[in-house]
Amino acid sequence: MKKYIRPAIVLTLGMVSVIGVYTLFVFGIAKITPEKGLGEQITINGKKQYANIGQQFSLPQYFHGRPSAVNYNAAGSGGSNKGPNNPEYLADVQKRIDTLLIQNPTMTEVKIPVDLITASGSGLDPNISVQAAEFQIDRVAKARNISTEKVKELIAQNASDENIVFFAPQKVNVLKLNAALENLK
Repeated sequence: MKKYIRPAIVLTLGMVSVIGVYTLFVFGIAKITPEKGLGEQITINGKKQYANIGQQFSLPQYFHGRPSAVNYNAAGSGGSNKGPNNPEYLADVQKRIDTLLIQNPTMTEVKIPVDLITASGSGLDPNISVQAAEFQIDRVAKARNISTEKVKELIAQNASDENIVFFAPQKVNVLKLNAALENLK
């Protein structure tokens, strides 16, 4: 019995120290980032919002983000885990397509970017592609009574190349884009 206890204790202490060192290393790296490991926050109408967590926008004067399988609940991040042939999943996607076409009557189903009808793996993706933002230009411009050129300009100003993968398409943070719309007033 003593033959097994000593190696078990040594292995446990070794793993605790390795995991502890790794945790402290990651914590230290986070503390030297601009946000000090707390996530990027922006203030909209006096209320702080996290720009790195997807938010739900449903009013026509705002850009809408990716759908969320977890109803934008950051405490329960996750996808739907339904396969591409699952009837429930296909019904959800068709419902999203129908809603988008009603909200954006000047657009056609062929032009709908995939990120406007499919949820991300976490359900909390804060970004959409530039094409997804451009798909919504007419609706937002009409709801805000501003020119489509001004809305295109805002999209271009908020487009980002901060991708880990080379040659990945530009993306737009929906919360920052909607904050920029609010600042037009």
